[in-house]
Amino acid sequence: MELINRPRRLRQNAALRKMVRETRMDKSSLIYPMFVAEGNNLKEEIPSMPGQYRYSVDRMEEKLTELCEAGVTSVMLFGIPAQKDEMGSGAYASDGIVQKAFRKAKEVCPKLYLIGDVCMCEYTSHGHCGVLQKGTVDNDRTLKLLAETALSQVQAGADMVAPSDMMDGRVLAIRRKLDEYGYINTPIMSYAVKFASSFYGPFRDAAGSAPSFGDRKSYQMDYHNRREAWKEAMLDVEEGADLIMVKPAMAYGDLIREIRDSIHLPVASYSVSGEYAMVKAASQAGFVDETSILCEMAASAYRAGTDLYISYFAKELAECMDQGIIG
Repeated sequence: MELINRPRRLRQNAALRKMVRETRMDKSSLIYPMFVAEGNNLKEEIPSMPGQYRYSVDRMEEKLTELCEAGVTSVMLFGIPAQKDEMGSGAYASDGIVQKAFRKAKEVCPKLYLIGDVCMCEYTSHGHCGVLQKGTVDNDRTLKLLAETALSQVQAGADMVAPSDMMDGRVLAIRRKLDEYGYINTPIMSYAVKFASSFYGPFRDAAGSAPSFGDRKSYQMDYHNRREAWKEAMLDVEEGADLIMVKPAMAYGDLIREIRDSIHLPVASYSVSGEYAMVKAASQAGFVDETSILCEMAASAYRAGTDLYISYFAKELAECMDQGIIG
C-alpha cells in the first residue's frame, strides 16, 4: 500500500517510543501522604490499606529515610490525636501530634519538603471538618480555627499548607493569617476541587475521621458537577492559592484537564486511599499486575494535566522511574 502517514513508525522500539513520549514525569513531582499517631514505637498497618502504616513520631525516621533514598522529596503529614473534642483543638495546638511530627521530620530529614493537611475532621469528636452549629458545620466560625491550624503547622516546620476542609473563604483566611505573622512566602495548595467521594473510605479508616452522623455533602462537592469545579478553582485562585488540587484523581481526569487549561498555577491531583486499596486488592487476588496498574494510573493523571501527584505509591513510582518503566 502507498501509505504516506504511518503512526507506527514512531513505535518501533523502546528508545524511540520514549524519545517521542508526550507525557513526562519526574520524581520531584511526587508527594507521599503519611499518617502520624500518638504513642511510642508505633508502626501499625492500616487494615484497609495493606502496606500503609500509622507511625508514632519516634518511628517516622525509618519511613522518611526510605522515601528520601527512593528520591521522593515531598511528604504530606496527617495527624491522628489521642484525644478529640468538639472544637478539634488538637488541630491547632502547638504540641499537637502533627506539629510534633513536623518538628521531628525537620530534625531527621531536613531536606524533605513538608506539606500540612489543614482540616479538622481527624481532630473533632464528631468527625466533621469544622465547628458545629445546630447539627451543621458553621462555615465562618470554622475559618478562624483553620487559619490557626495552618499557622501552627508552619510554625512547627511545614513548608506548605494544604486546606482540605472545603469551607468557603478558607484560602483567604489562611493567607491573611500567615501574612500577619510574617509567613508571606509560605505557599497554599488548596484542595479546591474536592468531591464527596466514595473513594475516601480507607482514609477514614486510617485517620479515624469518619463523621459520627450524616455526611460531608454540604461542603464537599457533588461529583455530577463540572462547572462548579471550575468555579471553586477560580475562587481559590482569587483568594490567593498558589497551587490548585483536584481530588480524587483517577475518575476525575476530565476535571484535571479542565482546570489545567483554565489557570496558570500548578495543578495537583490526589490518588486517594480507595484507588490504592482497589489496586492492592485486585493485585493480591491475582487479577492485575500491580506495577503496571499503578504506573498507568499515574501516567493518566499527568497526561490529563497534573503537575504534582499525591500518591501512596510514591516510593514505587519513583523506583519505576529509575527503572525506565515510566517517566
